[in-house]
Amino acid sequence: MGEMSEAGRLILLGAPLGNPADASARFREVLTSADVVAAEDTRRLIRLARDLDITVGGRIVSYFEGNEERRTPELVEVILGGYVVALVTDGGMPSVSDPGYRLVRAALDVGAPVTVAPGPSAVTTALAISGLPCDRFCFEGFLPRTPGARRSRLRALAAEERTLVFFEAPHRIGAALADLAETFGADRPAALCRELTKTYEEVLRRPLGELARWAAEGDPRGEITLVVAGAPVTAAERPDDDTLRAAVAEREAAGRSRRDAITDVATEYGLRRRDVYTIVHS
Repeated sequence: MGEMSEAGRLILLGAPLGNPADASARFREVLTSADVVAAEDTRRLIRLARDLDITVGGRIVSYFEGNEERRTPELVEVILGGYVVALVTDGGMPSVSDPGYRLVRAALDVGAPVTVAPGPSAVTTALAISGLPCDRFCFEGFLPRTPGARRSRLRALAAEERTLVFFEAPHRIGAALADLAETFGADRPAALCRELTKTYEEVLRRPLGELARWAAEGDPRGEITLVVAGAPVTAAERPDDDTLRAAVAEREAAGRSRRDAITDVATEYGLRRRDVYTIVHS
């Protein structure tokens, strides 16, 4: 394939989740200057460019789940030819439950430079506003579609102590929440984040059992990110009183109010908030 020009590279673009105003200056600059823009949905990209009052300067090609296997080597050839390829999905960061990983891996395998113009992520956005502990978390993406496989996966995660983040389609969220409530317990705290940054943004902070009932009684719409508290630690792992006081003090020093710090520590260790409050003020 010959020697690669230093100018050729792949740039991953973090796209707005819904509100075009979240697009960074660098996001705009790359869209106008890249030689090729590979988009998960070309029509959505064109609408976004119109909202941002910019013109995509290079050639626009589609790059989605159905054609990424075929298109990946084509784009790698373009990069090796000395051209800049920008990759953008419908929202958030490429590769995170969206097309991108295959192209990143292929570019790295041939020694092509890969860089990023970071931007919004539904994972960290939902985590930050969930009201659940954020210091340790794991991202599980989409749960399996079939009931048996989904329940099996949830059983494997039931003892996970870190906060969990899931993506789910609106037509499957009811069944997923019912399985979560049954497997994790109906009282496990959670936050359902719908249509983040969009006009009808909604965040429901309720136990899994209540969220399952809400989904069963309604007709959830839009893109959904679900944040679920980790499993409470066992009694044998419960920290002593001094450790709990120190954990609350640490969160207060980081800017949390005492009320929120106590709530965070109680959730993290599976304790009643009232008990942690008593320990802190004793």
